[in-house]
Amino acid sequence: MAFQPIKFYQTGTFTVGNRLLPDTERSVQSTVRRTNSLNSGHRACQGCGEALGARYAIDAAMEATAGQLIAANATGCLEVFSTPYPETSWQIPWIHSLFGNTAAVATGIAAAMRVKGRADVRVVAQGGDGGTTDIGFGCLSGMFERNDDVLYICYDNGGYMNTGVQRSSATPPAARTATTAAVGPSPGNTFGQGKDLPLIAMAHGIPYVATAIVSELRDLEAKVRRAMEFRGARYLHILVPCPLGWGHDSSLTIRMARLAHETGIFPVFEAENGEVTGVSRIRRQVPVEEYLKPQKRYAHLFSPKPREDVIRRIQEIADRNIRKYGLLEEA
Repeated sequence: MAFQPIKFYQTGTFTVGNRLLPDTERSVQSTVRRTNSLNSGHRACQGCGEALGARYAIDAAMEATAGQLIAANATGCLEVFSTPYPETSWQIPWIHSLFGNTAAVATGIAAAMRVKGRADVRVVAQGGDGGTTDIGFGCLSGMFERNDDVLYICYDNGGYMNTGVQRSSATPPAARTATTAAVGPSPGNTFGQGKDLPLIAMAHGIPYVATAIVSELRDLEAKVRRAMEFRGARYLHILVPCPLGWGHDSSLTIRMARLAHETGIFPVFEAENGEVTGVSRIRRQVPVEEYLKPQKRYAHLFSPKPREDVIRRIQEIADRNIRKYGLLEEA
């Protein structure tokens, strides 16, 4: 990876600003380059990871394109809380698409800009995991196959949170949702189902694919900048914890994202033309229990008695990710 992590030595601080750094090393969020593309006044829940992810990603994209950016947005949490008619929190050219055709709408915008000779104007498509891995899957695959000049960003909170926390194909195994009840011998979501969209995107051979978490701001911004260096289809998958759907305290959003990475549950990497080119390594693998326990969607795994068999299966998934992507730093 071209991105070099900044090491902070102040014990116990995870500040995103740190104005002691040189200007060139500061994050977009800590400088005047921040455009506040997703501005205040929206109606997201307290501690919403998706609001953070969208703000970080779009501000970075605006900085990378000198403000020449248009966004298409699928129906979902991000659209609903940011644009309650007749209001909007978006400070950029922004269009609301249907739930399932965001990639197609963004493709049309990119084509229009090409016909107008506006190669400087770049296009971003945004959707949640429901509008990406499920309803919009066909349009997204078509965008990848045609190699349309669009950066698609998926904000993955693991379910249809806006309509009542139903299961999506990004809902993790054993998680409780409104449609995967914590009952029976195999409570929660079924193991072995769902889609790994970053790997599917890589299988299309598109120029750039990456995953990111909201707790690693500089890594996220670096990947947006890198994506904008390419022409053609690009895909960025950001894990965005949801206090409502996950059932964790709103103050723990950043911690939950960090734990997803440090356990190996969510591998953070980037790929070019179908091959992994860099991974975000972890110093010490954290047991999955530390990630699961703060979330009420996994409460049935610990009460009335621990479901050690299910927890062991989740740990095996994390261990497999560690091995597959080489996530552990070498001693």
